[in-house]
Amino acid sequence: MNANYNNINVIGFDADDTLWVNETYFRAAEQEFAKLLTQFETPNKIDQELYKMEIKNLPLYGYGVKGFILSMVEMALKLSNNTVSSSTIEKILDIGKTMINKSVELLDGVEDALKQLSKKYKLIVATKGDLLDQERKLEKSGLLKYFHHIEVLSDKKAINYKKLLSHLDIKPEVFLMVGNSLKSDILPLVEIGSKAIHIPFHTTWQHETVSENSVSTSDYLTLKTIKDISRYL
Repeated sequence: MNANYNNINVIGFDADDTLWVNETYFRAAEQEFAKLLTQFETPNKIDQELYKMEIKNLPLYGYGVKGFILSMVEMALKLSNNTVSSSTIEKILDIGKTMINKSVELLDGVEDALKQLSKKYKLIVATKGDLLDQERKLEKSGLLKYFHHIEVLSDKKAINYKKLLSHLDIKPEVFLMVGNSLKSDILPLVEIGSKAIHIPFHTTWQHETVSENSVSTSDYLTLKTIKDISRYL
């Protein structure tokens, strides 16, 4: 793409798997959940059915750990024909609490990049998930001092970004979004006329996957690590 960012004055960052590790913990939790229910179904089938339950519940619970926990509980009841033990339900709840209480593991180079970029640009966070959980992670991360605004969105479609930029009085053409998800962090910004930098994470929730052929690679820039941003900004 034409990596010219001369007109950019505001940079938005996704949080989970862009600033810190997140999806890795969900994959580990799914494995724990499958082990708890092996008497009822195979691990692969449990994983498939849990994903279907999560997607079904997204309009009700939204994104984040809490909705994930509720979907696990509902799935356990369904797979066991309502015979799952109270101790197993308690263990499922503990899986979720462990996820929420995890320390925040920043991705390599994140703080240095934010420190440098914040000297020249206004930085904001635009992320999905549970409001309380995301606020907690931001506080634990030690990164709050670099951001002018934090926005936890119910979804990350073009209309959500349009509303956010309008609310903050930011023109799309001066806005750059950085994130790991093509579906949530890149394509919607290309659609509204903003710039976008894609930094893939090694693990992606299947709901966030999209074919890279769905948009021309000339419409956004892909980097291996956040540390590479300094070559362009």
